[in-house]
Amino acid sequence: MQSIYALSQSHSDQVDKELKFINMSIANMHDLHILTLDLFVKLSQYAENQLALSQKKYLATSEEKNPNKKFIQNAIIRHLVENENLKDAVKNRNINDWELNDEYVRIVYDAMLKSDVYKKYMNSTETSYDADRAFVAKLFSNVIAPNEKLYEYFEDQKLTWLDDVPVVNTLILKSIKQAKPGKERIFLSELYKDDEDKVFVRDLFRKTVLNDEMLTAEIQGKTPNWDKDRIANLDLILLKMAICELLKFPSIPAKVTINEYIELAKEYSTSKSSMFVNGILDKLIKEYKKENKLNKIGRGLM
Repeated sequence: MQSIYALSQSHSDQVDKELKFINMSIANMHDLHILTLDLFVKLSQYAENQLALSQKKYLATSEEKNPNKKFIQNAIIRHLVENENLKDAVKNRNINDWELNDEYVRIVYDAMLKSDVYKKYMNSTETSYDADRAFVAKLFSNVIAPNEKLYEYFEDQKLTWLDDVPVVNTLILKSIKQAKPGKERIFLSELYKDDEDKVFVRDLFRKTVLNDEMLTAEIQGKTPNWDKDRIANLDLILLKMAICELLKFPSIPAKVTINEYIELAKEYSTSKSSMFVNGILDKLIKEYKKENKLNKIGRGLM
């Protein structure tokens, strides 16, 4: 959507160049996912170092000599620290942000120590996988994800991460809540589910851009109460993408298409956009069915 918008605003015909940017931005989002998961690892390592320094104090207190190791021994934290897939991803993608900018690990660590979530967990005598999982979920949603300094860092590092942060945070929180003993891969998703998904990214973009005149014609006449110049540019793009899915992607159910673009309209366009997009697509689907233009097969029939 954003790339089609960028092309339309610049009046550029460099479709392949923009497609490269799309692929790069998707890879960057995956890097953000890996980087955020790796922050848990770095927090654990920082905590261990702090405990070791405390124990070496000349006048160390009994508490410092025998520190509470509940955080670094947390089952979910250990799960991430020992996750070979995460280690490989960090190495293969050359993700070294926390080594180069370790002050952000300290900032998050200090915020964690001050939080009620951390204090309550460390003072609790309950030791179970469920308690460990609940703590990490609360730590992430209440302390790490909302951290302004961390958000500013992500924003400064990659232009596309501004939109990716909420998506990645949602995915990570979901994976934490679904974690089970022995399920190592649950934290680290692949970049694409399969080759079909990768092809879909390319085809949806190219087919929407290259069939612009046909898609524009499909919309004309379906908006009698709307002057074309008054329709938000993003709404037009969303409609074109949705119509492209309806007509050019037979395996995608029409219901899935309409639901996806209503959500995109809610997220990125005006307050009335979702109703507008819903109304136009609903009208078009009825017409396509009547004219036998909605040729869906396989999963698309559902």
